[in-house]
Amino acid sequence: MPAMVAQEVERAAAAAAPHFLVVTYPAQGHINPARHLALRLLRATPGARVTLSTAVSACRKMFPGLEEEHVDGAGVRYAPYSDGYDGGFDKEAHHHTDYMSQLKVVGARTLDGVLARLRDAGRPVTRVVYTVLLSWVAGVARAHGVPAALYWIQPATVLATYFHFFRGTDGFDEAVVAAAQDPWAEVRLPGFPAPLRMRDLPSFLTITSDDHPYAFILTAFRELLDALDDDRQEDGRGRSATVLANTFDAMEPDAVATLRQHGVHVVPIGPVLSFLDAAPASSTNNNNDLFSQDGKGYLEWLDAQEAASVVYISFGSMSSMSKRQITEVSRGMAESGRPFLWVLRKDNRGEVDGDDLCAGAGGGGMVVEWCDQGKVLSHPAVGCFVTHCGWNSTLESVSCGVPVVGVPQWTDQGTNAWLVERQLGTGVRAAVCEKDGVLEAEELRRCIGFATSEMVRAKAALWREKARAAAAGGGSSERNLRAFVDLAGN
Repeated sequence: MPAMVAQEVERAAAAAAPHFLVVTYPAQGHINPARHLALRLLRATPGARVTLSTAVSACRKMFPGLEEEHVDGAGVRYAPYSDGYDGGFDKEAHHHTDYMSQLKVVGARTLDGVLARLRDAGRPVTRVVYTVLLSWVAGVARAHGVPAALYWIQPATVLATYFHFFRGTDGFDEAVVAAAQDPWAEVRLPGFPAPLRMRDLPSFLTITSDDHPYAFILTAFRELLDALDDDRQEDGRGRSATVLANTFDAMEPDAVATLRQHGVHVVPIGPVLSFLDAAPASSTNNNNDLFSQDGKGYLEWLDAQEAASVVYISFGSMSSMSKRQITEVSRGMAESGRPFLWVLRKDNRGEVDGDDLCAGAGGGGMVVEWCDQGKVLSHPAVGCFVTHCGWNSTLESVSCGVPVVGVPQWTDQGTNAWLVERQLGTGVRAAVCEKDGVLEAEELRRCIGFATSEMVRAKAALWREKARAAAAGGGSSERNLRAFVDLAGN
């Protein structure tokens, strides 16, 4: 076959192959599940291409020196868009509302360029998948004639909450507004058998003023649901666009059922976590977080600990810990006598030295800047997870069978803690000081004792098997993802 003909055949084959573009907001808690999904799509679709797009500033942190595109060891291509803040967002110098406005305008323009470049290079995108806060991505995809799907990276229960709030289902919005200032007030979420308390709902629903610094979040979620309605109007079947949900059928049946009943085509595909995948290449994508991992040898330290003895403490990538909170955790661990691994970045602990923290906690632990959380939670030495209850952390704890002490702070974390404590029984939500929200030493000790009880450990082990069965070959989530992939390839 002449070389020119061979090149044309190869180009035609590349153009015909499914090409997924996964677009995500530039924050660690958004990038992680997007990268996990990119790897899952590669595994589920032999011959497919997967490109991940996030803001330039985030890509530069993950891949120093990156200018336009990068291909990682697993085969995922990175093609950044600009959010108008290529030097990074500084919360001290920039306003979130201004950022979201720039993100929508500049992001749409530059993502349009990403799709055009991929098309002109003979690698046209066949399906766009986008995460929360990025409703404008659906419009960019529509302009290119490419179908789009929302990837919901919070629990389906939170999606159901926002949906019924913004649609005013059964007066749910009025009930929430009336109870907004009482965290213990009960409200009835349509489709759920028992009421939830206000503290169990996303914290943004309690925002009552347009001047609130996070009022833009509610606007962003409303726009997201409106984008799904726009897709519904263009769909001849009157059904909204596909929503891929990072959950599984057994975990949130009521939420999935009520969303489907109201026309949202939600597809559970979780838990979407790279360490659950059989492909060896999946592990090659874990070393490019926005935060540098600590080099202290924490995995080797865990190897030297007894089984299920270590308390792992991490409050995520966005939380800030007051000096009193640090003191209380340190005292609580000292009084518990348990070994611990504590993730506490320098920007979250001021001038307090990690070695001093260990000494103050009885010298039985290790403090690190950042770590590979999947590997830590999978380690047999870890017996309890003290967490802010971010959804990524919640899914990881469930998938690893590690009991949880939940210390939610904002956004979806209260709902996640409710799922862990009330729905799954795999942990307990800690009580915090009403004055400053601090988890005090005595309560920390009490909650660790409860979370490591035989009853909770047994439920954690049970849900570990359910989570892994859903994601495994032939499981409910794996079948759902393959159906989505097959549809995208047609």
